[in-house]
Amino acid sequence: MRFIIDVLLTGLAVFLAALILPTSAVTVAGFGWAIVAGLIIAFVNATIGTVLRVFTFPLNFLTLGLISFIITVLMVQLTSYFMGTKFEVANFWWAAVFAIIVALIQLLLNGIFGSKNSNSD
Repeated sequence: MRFIIDVLLTGLAVFLAALILPTSAVTVAGFGWAIVAGLIIAFVNATIGTVLRVFTFPLNFLTLGLISFIITVLMVQLTSYFMGTKFEVANFWWAAVFAIIVALIQLLLNGIFGSKNSNSD
């Protein structure tokens, strides 16, 4: 049950971030596509992103996690490429702003609806 709630909250965060940013920067075709985009971002981050983080660990350590953030931004762009017109991000810089806004919205939503590490399940 918690997984479904997390998926819906991630979709909501993606949808709200797309609403906050100009349509020339980020567009999403609707809430359903925002959920799909959130799932794809999570999947590519967990697979390709993890492999990239392992290979770049020394550099990531030296830059205090900046490389990890850049990898996340690249995974947002990869998702945009996969989804075509249903979820589009204009460029790297808008993907970076989008990733920051999504992270902040998820932080807020997790504060409202409970932590992902909650033992209430």
